[in-house]
Amino acid sequence: MSRKKSTISRRSFLRGAAIAGVGAAAAPVLARAGAQDAKGEELATLLDISKCVGCGACVVACGEANESRYPKPEKPFPEMVPPRVKVADWSDDRYVDDRLTPYNWLFVDNITVNHEGTEHEIHMPRRCMHCTNPPCANLCPWGAAAKKDDGAVVIDPDVCLGGSKCKSVCPWDIPQRQTGVGLYLDLLPRFAGNGVMFKCDRCQPRMAEGKLPACIEACPMQVQQIGPRSEIIAKAKALAAEMNGYIYGLEENGGTNTIYVSPVPFEKLEQARAKVAPSAGKKGKGKHAGKGKNSGRPNLKQVGSPFEKEDMFAAAVFTAPVAGLAAGAIRLLRKTQSGHGEDS
Repeated sequence: MSRKKSTISRRSFLRGAAIAGVGAAAAPVLARAGAQDAKGEELATLLDISKCVGCGACVVACGEANESRYPKPEKPFPEMVPPRVKVADWSDDRYVDDRLTPYNWLFVDNITVNHEGTEHEIHMPRRCMHCTNPPCANLCPWGAAAKKDDGAVVIDPDVCLGGSKCKSVCPWDIPQRQTGVGLYLDLLPRFAGNGVMFKCDRCQPRMAEGKLPACIEACPMQVQQIGPRSEIIAKAKALAAEMNGYIYGLEENGGTNTIYVSPVPFEKLEQARAKVAPSAGKKGKGKHAGKGKNSGRPNLKQVGSPFEKEDMFAAAVFTAPVAGLAAGAIRLLRKTQSGHGEDS
């Protein structure tokens, strides 16, 4: 079954296409980026949100590219012990597209704000920030989260137990959990984790084939570009100087591989963004454990490096080797289970 089209797309895709005109067809094709550039440098993305018209083409493209990787939960869900590990079920609300969910790894935040006497309509694609020193990868007790050589931060669904440590240490609450899928069902379904965490991995399957992430390729306005981080930073600074604008992601959380340039200060965008609540879905009311009105809607606050704190640094040093062993053991278990399945 094909994925239902984004409501953002139905609302405004034609408007964006009309503005773009034939420009998209004539636009130069961005260089296909492999795992790393020739110098082995991490890749980063630059988003010029002054160009974004909120058409939703990126959201639709993300859904189509990743549909086969979305969770397919088994129901009924096992009852959890202790009950504090609550069910997080988005399977009946998989087409919600105004926030991040296990079925929606990218959304467009639409923000209206007044700056220097002018009202601005800002449309900001939001997804994982892909931190350069990601606390989610450093602190996952099972080694399910990891940073790739190309700078993308990924979660291995075959290893993740849905414990949500990645979400709790992420300053933007980006990873989202779906109950009823994953390894916990084969281990101790009443005691461990309660699902798998999902988020953008910057289209790793497409990147492995030498393709661009789907959101970048689909954008008619060329809002995003990807390249070696040093080059992206230089472009971001030049763009910000040109528009007398502002940068976000360069230093936040110790630095990220997702860098935004805006004509409006991000402090003002955050103030306006926080006042707008997303939909909670219709059928899934009450099933989205721990979801406040802004959960799944990453903030734009100034975020310092998490490892400046001694307790966080110590936890990372302790967790890393343990997580590596845990991940290896889980992968071995998976391989053993797969082998038994083939023999039976």
